[in-house]
Amino acid sequence: MAPKSSVFLLGPGFIGLEILSELLKQGYSVTTLVRRDEARTSLEQMGSKTVKGSLDDHDVIRYAAANNDITIHTATADHKPSAIAILDGIAERAKSGKSSIYIHTSGCSAITDKSEGKYVSDKIYEDDKPETIDSIADDAPHRQIDLAILGHRKQLGFAGFCGGGKAVWGQVHVSDLAKGYMTILHYMESSSGDEVLKNPYFFIENGDEHSWEKMAAEIGTALHNAGKLQDPKPREIPSGMFGDLFQEWSVAVIGENARNRVNRLRALGWKPQGKSTFDSFVEDELPVLLAEKGEYQGYAAPVAS
Repeated sequence: MAPKSSVFLLGPGFIGLEILSELLKQGYSVTTLVRRDEARTSLEQMGSKTVKGSLDDHDVIRYAAANNDITIHTATADHKPSAIAILDGIAERAKSGKSSIYIHTSGCSAITDKSEGKYVSDKIYEDDKPETIDSIADDAPHRQIDLAILGHRKQLGFAGFCGGGKAVWGQVHVSDLAKGYMTILHYMESSSGDEVLKNPYFFIENGDEHSWEKMAAEIGTALHNAGKLQDPKPREIPSGMFGDLFQEWSVAVIGENARNRVNRLRALGWKPQGKSTFDSFVEDELPVLLAEKGEYQGYAAPVAS
């Protein structure tokens, strides 16, 4: 059997570790970008090679992208310099006649609206209609990085929601997300560059859509059952408390509509198999959150990055 292609993976975290596991399981040679020496051991024990560097190390990323057949970026949707470094590496490969595959992780905030949570939008983006996705405003969240790539072809006392809570957001389990990446990768490996570039967009969701009010209600119930809340009923979070959340980005991040359909992946045979959002939250995530002891300072800095 012919050897599998080589892969450069940026972001061996929540999404990236799942993808790394799938890649190694299927025999790919993987090199992972790591920031800290202590992180290298566990990744190398999994079977990945590592290269030390941060997202700002242009030459490290460019070199790795130039020397691997496939690059997968799952570290962040909002770091343009690292995306440019990858594109520079891909350009080097092209000069020597080598083809490349680049899978970049964007985010649902790119397709949010201005509902402020007050209604369910009837606007649904479908990934087999690229012209509707191309119409996303240039100043939408995440969009500048997407355009750069496309140009190259404190604990609250209640469960809360931002805005009116009526807006809905699609769902997907991280394990299904990782398998979606693999489906895309296999499609790109078996297709011509011209065919791939006809439509560079893939969405992913498991068929469930929940309003922010519904999600807050489920969180409230889980926290009530865990003895952390007296009243499980969700309430709208006043804007004066947004400093505990995502500051001025709070409604945009956890209050708007983001609806899409995964037509293309389903056509390629992908289908969701992971736990539902609420089962996963209660069984897997809540125990970890309740065990946290560190100082809470909100989430604005990661979003602003």
